[in-house]
Amino acid sequence: MRPPVHSQAARSAKNTGDEQVVHGTRVHVPGNVRSGAELMGDRLAMVVRSVPGRNRGALDYEDGVTIAEAARTALDRRVPLVLVVSSSGADVAGGIAAMHGWGLAAAGMAQCSGIVPVMAAVTGPAISGTALMLGLADVVAMTPEAFAFVSGPDMVLEFTGIGIERAELGGTVVHATSSGLCALPAADPEHAMELLGEVLSYLPAHADERPPLIGTGDPGDRLTPELADVVPTEPTASYDVRRVAEAILDDAELLELGAQWAPQMVTAIGSIGGMPVGVVANQPRALAGTLDIVASQKGARFVRMCDAFNLPIVTFVDTPGFLPGKDLEWRGMIRHGAELAFAYAEASVPRVCVILRKAYGGAYIVLDSKGVGNDLCLAWPSAEVAVMGSRGAVQILNRRADKADLARLEAEYSDQYLTPWLAAERGFVDAVIEPAETRRVVHRALVALASRRESLPARRHDNGPL
Repeated sequence: MRPPVHSQAARSAKNTGDEQVVHGTRVHVPGNVRSGAELMGDRLAMVVRSVPGRNRGALDYEDGVTIAEAARTALDRRVPLVLVVSSSGADVAGGIAAMHGWGLAAAGMAQCSGIVPVMAAVTGPAISGTALMLGLADVVAMTPEAFAFVSGPDMVLEFTGIGIERAELGGTVVHATSSGLCALPAADPEHAMELLGEVLSYLPAHADERPPLIGTGDPGDRLTPELADVVPTEPTASYDVRRVAEAILDDAELLELGAQWAPQMVTAIGSIGGMPVGVVANQPRALAGTLDIVASQKGARFVRMCDAFNLPIVTFVDTPGFLPGKDLEWRGMIRHGAELAFAYAEASVPRVCVILRKAYGGAYIVLDSKGVGNDLCLAWPSAEVAVMGSRGAVQILNRRADKADLARLEAEYSDQYLTPWLAAERGFVDAVIEPAETRRVVHRALVALASRRESLPARRHDNGPL
């Protein structure tokens, strides 16, 4: 990992000579939780740790107060909040007081949201209320021994008659692939903290700071001629969009979050010219890069995190549209597809969109199109910016044409409409650039936009789709 340039507070803390705990809070209060300021790499953070104790780390009232106090301290001191979780949930013996303590902890974490980064490492059980706290974190890492669920195997068996093992119900693999809770599967607790520390190295300590500059010798104006061979000329051929992102990012370093969940959407952090950025990209290797419910949720959540912590967003578009299906529509494709459009439309950080190949219909709109307010929309000459592909369009426009005519009409439609030039003429694409120029142009845009500030209207909060 490249060395970040961090704040004076972090450097001063490191100079104390204590490489682990800098300052502890409520250290003499009994319970299964300890909290204190720690250094994660060069980043100072308020860390809350589950410790071995009674009832498999069950949280009583005092533990809830300790977590809430740690959250308040993180908020007051404007440093990240990190939870290391291994707990069987609220202590049954503690009764309603234990539940009240959990409520205090949840409220404290919620108050931190969007102001300081909130991270969580799950190293053992996280059950019931403890599991729900994980949903309040920005990024969650889990070890192979970890598991998390609101209702355990016994409750599932009692209510449904279906027996299930805890790993199958809420293990790391399940949360990395199916629920999306686990953004970073880790080999062990140390690796989990290392991964979270790497995420924090790209983020500011709080929302009122810019992200730290990342040390790199990779020049921002470097050309990327290799990209001409990465994306196939055939519209239906597959490729790995991560190779595009790695070619453009500094030193080809890409920290992907949620790699195993909704793999048709890549969300990652990197840097360009030393400036941390968030990357959103369609992945043609999975479902041809189509958008569905989970891909929309994944992208929207990531865009909101980048916007909260001042990370510019670079979006790489190559998608034939939304995935059709009766089940998807019944489960709320409209609402969840709108989440992605809403997240982009309200984001105030610098936003650059690069259309690599296909950008069709509603998916083109929600993936940071000019219409939802990006700062710069670029397209490669191979880009196809249109309402739909040639076959679907011709079948609608020429329903009575025979097969021979359909082939000719499809070719004519492709030549006339499946290009970036019509969009560029109307101002919906700012520039058509060669693949080799992509890093250079994106870097120049980010430098120009770095000092931009957007004045947002005062309101209590938005009411976006969930």
